[in-house]
Amino acid sequence: MIYKIRVFLDAKEDVFRDIEIKERQTLFTLYKGIISAFSLQGEELASFYELDEEGNQTKEIPLEDMSDDGTDETMADFYIKESFALEGDRMAFVYDFMEMWTFVAELVSIEDKPAVLNYPLTVYRFGAMPLKAPKKDILVDLEEDDDIDFAEDAELNDLQMDDDIDVEDL
Repeated sequence: MIYKIRVFLDAKEDVFRDIEIKERQTLFTLYKGIISAFSLQGEELASFYELDEEGNQTKEIPLEDMSDDGTDETMADFYIKESFALEGDRMAFVYDFMEMWTFVAELVSIEDKPAVLNYPLTVYRFGAMPLKAPKKDILVDLEEDDDIDFAEDAELNDLQMDDDIDVEDL
């Protein structure tokens, strides 16, 4: 069986690649396919993350075992057919934890066709890859935290900036 996985870059513009891979290949092989399809250097750490129904990251599946005893599971331990059991199954993929290239991989189809080339194989490209990783917006809902008095904090900061006032006297 050949699995077609669409990998989306988490960006404002649509950028995705369709990658075909054999069911008995591993997430490590998919990692190599993503690196190739998006022209990434392949020199940084990366992880896949299982996603729940709401799209929240759950279990991390790293590129390398970082445990002291060498017993943690890695991408090489998970077959594609296990990680993407049904069409529509998704996983998050993060490459380079400093730049935070973030992707979502989704199983588009499972086809019963003979393997004709070396897999993974990029079969479709859409959109141009940006030169830098798209920035992530971190949103904070300030309305929920009624204990914060920003006016009072700003007033205290203004007082601390004044050289004539001793903060300890406040």
